Amino acid sequence: MSNSVKRVLFVNSEMFPYLPESDIANVGRYLPQGIQDRKKEIRSFMPRYGCINERKNQLHEVIRLSGMNIVINDVDRPLVIKVASISAARMQVYFIDNEDYFHRKNVYCDENGKFFEDNCERAIFFARGVLETVKKLRWAPDVIHCQGWISQVLPIYLKKAYIDDPIFSNSKIVLSLYNDTPAENFAADFKDKIALGNITAEDVDILSEPSGINLAKLAASYSDGIILGADEVPAEIVDFCKEAGLPVLPYNAESLKDGSYIDDYNSFYDSI
Repeated sequence: MSNSVKRVLFVNSEMFPYLPESDIANVGRYLPQGIQDRKKEIRSFMPRYGCINERKNQLHEVIRLSGMNIVINDVDRPLVIKVASISAARMQVYFIDNEDYFHRKNVYCDENGKFFEDNCERAIFFARGVLETVKKLRWAPDVIHCQGWISQVLPIYLKKAYIDDPIFSNSKIVLSLYNDTPAENFAADFKDKIALGNITAEDVDILSEPSGINLAKLAASYSDGIILGADEVPAEIVDFCKEAGLPVLPYNAESLKDGSYIDDYNSFYDSI
């Protein structure tokens, strides 16, 4: 794909200013702007967590993109798409919303710090919501860059369930890994709920133990390149990526501090 990347889709778990500043949230905010400044087209998505103030951030529903249902665990869940603009960056952000999954005030854990039991369903809904919305936009990305664990269902969906769709037939997946891997297990039936299209039980067998590390491994196995976005990524995941022969862009604290990581990431997109 060298030198042919023109469109990059960013699938973010967090973005500043919608969530507090963190390594993931800051990259989610400034990387798309930087890639846009380097003459690539971009689209950027994140979940519409309940802690995001819609009035303050001027979110509004995009009626033409909303209206479909996504079936998870035999239940129809309405997909609502909202959008906001970061005027300083000339950039729009699309939000995947659903009352059941994203209107609670905490992001991944309840007020007592307990991991939400339906976090696996939230990740499935987010991944499918992004892909279905991009289909409606009729915008074919060359690279889809996933950041944060809640985006990690998307690679298998793209490569197994959506790959025959002409919108995604040439899309490559870049996966950024951080130190956000959940310590808690997901629901025991994660591998059953993830089933869609051509995805077989064998494809998701790694989720027989539904851990955060195994979700990251599943995502990596369907990715075309890996970016280490933090110094504390579990060694087991890093070793898995290297043993699989995947291109890996190492963590570079200085480049993240001075902003030069944007050129590094841009070059990485062109190389895969």
